[in-house]
Amino acid sequence: MDPIRLLFDARNHLMVAKGANGVYDLVEPEVNSYVWHKLSSLNHQEIHCAILTETGDVGYNWQTIFNLRSLPLTSKLATVLEAIDGQLHRIPYLGMGENEYIYRFRTNKERNRSVYIDGQSEALYQSALCLAIKKARRTKEKSSGDPAVLDFGAVSYVIPSHFGFCLGVQNAIERAYETVAMYPSKRVFMLSELIHNPFVNEDLLARGLRYLQTDKGLPLRADGKIANSKEDPNALWGQLTRDDIVIIPAFGATNKDKARLIRRGLSIRENDATCMLVEKVWKAARRYAQEGYTVIIHGKSEHEEAKATFSNSSSYGPALIIRNMEHAHRLAEIIQAETSKKAALLETYFVGLYSDGFDPTRDLEKIAVVNQTTLLRNETLTIIDYLRDVITSKYGESEVVNHLWSKGKGDTLCYATQVNQDALQQAIEQPVNAALIVGGKNSSNTFQLYRVCAERFGKSAHYIQSESNLLSLETVRHYIFPHNLLHSSATIEEERPIFNAPVKKPHILLTGGASCPDGIIQQVISRINSFFPQDEIRSISDVLEAFHSDT
Repeated sequence: MDPIRLLFDARNHLMVAKGANGVYDLVEPEVNSYVWHKLSSLNHQEIHCAILTETGDVGYNWQTIFNLRSLPLTSKLATVLEAIDGQLHRIPYLGMGENEYIYRFRTNKERNRSVYIDGQSEALYQSALCLAIKKARRTKEKSSGDPAVLDFGAVSYVIPSHFGFCLGVQNAIERAYETVAMYPSKRVFMLSELIHNPFVNEDLLARGLRYLQTDKGLPLRADGKIANSKEDPNALWGQLTRDDIVIIPAFGATNKDKARLIRRGLSIRENDATCMLVEKVWKAARRYAQEGYTVIIHGKSEHEEAKATFSNSSSYGPALIIRNMEHAHRLAEIIQAETSKKAALLETYFVGLYSDGFDPTRDLEKIAVVNQTTLLRNETLTIIDYLRDVITSKYGESEVVNHLWSKGKGDTLCYATQVNQDALQQAIEQPVNAALIVGGKNSSNTFQLYRVCAERFGKSAHYIQSESNLLSLETVRHYIFPHNLLHSSATIEEERPIFNAPVKKPHILLTGGASCPDGIIQQVISRINSFFPQDEIRSISDVLEAFHSDT
């Protein structure tokens, strides 16, 4: 039986025919003129799809799926649209090979920093100090180096070799600024926050970009308030037109959100800034599912990236999210429980965290662990080791390979997150009196860096957003990250001493999360320096000259 063939243009408009009676029907495209990919099936008849690389020829009738739903359709077209609805998210990416990525990292030669570093944002993104440190210490992108020590006279700073923007964030920022500059007469939206940094997001808002939803997925209205739902007529989601542009941030997007954009006839492939290391996790999850493994996602269920990874993984097989080692223990309890008790335990411990149709008796026989890229590497590896012990206890050492993916232990961990953590581990070995970790309040990777410092320096480690959190040389406004939503403190910020004892010449460790611009790091240094008599502080040029001579 010949397949049903659907032809979409680059804006996800479907080619249809309008009959003399005003009813829309399928069109049979030229088979040999396009590359076809299987999308779905209908009553054992395959549905194939081809994608144009440009806008559809005006000589044909091209309609968005959203519009078609309100038009008179033949029963066949209506049935086909219903059959492909659950696969719409795949359409822009059909034909991509295993080694192809939506948005590869740009090389240094391809970087376009000038698009976001201008008079309006130079202080946010530019730092001569940070540039010098990275150039001297970051000799290898994937390997940490020795920390830099900057001696300003009255105070000195220890800065890791790797800190601040990762390549995925740089890619996403350039994509956002380029798009806003390229389409000054169009409405440009970001699915949610570009990155977890309020200063970057505020700068983009000032340039006209808008967000469709919050970082927790709550839909926004035009006045910035929360809408009742994404279907709410007042929600920006419901006001999108085919002329709008929506950028997918580095965290990625859920299949449902991608499908909503496709139904509206928006081109998403060219505006998809998903980090290729996040996409690497998706590729691994797909591979595991195809080999019969259930994907266990170590991540925070409320985080955009974890939501996207869960959505992507669930489209290929069973998936479940675990937050931490406590969740791993609960998962182990289910694995080891009697068959009759498994379902109740799953509902008790993981409600809302598993894919539709999840069967704990069947779907925990073979498991593979992937992770949210911004979490601590060692924590993910510890969870994998723990689950290996559980599997060994249940099935025996010789059977572990048949029940736990072990071919590439931890192979979905993000090297950019890891190298920042490795560089910080080297830096905390230096003699310091306090540590300042700079990043957005909802930045998971910044919190992981803070955890490393807090374990070493206790309450002399402080989580801040910018220089404004430094109230004096003695006092800092420290942010309390809600890492445990069930037992988090009601206090969001607290003022506390920077140092645990008076210090004559402070040595301060300073680092920033993957969403922290270099300019903020330098502003933190300038703020601290301003607390000292200026005749005791060396100039930046003198410090850089000394740093270059030492390196």
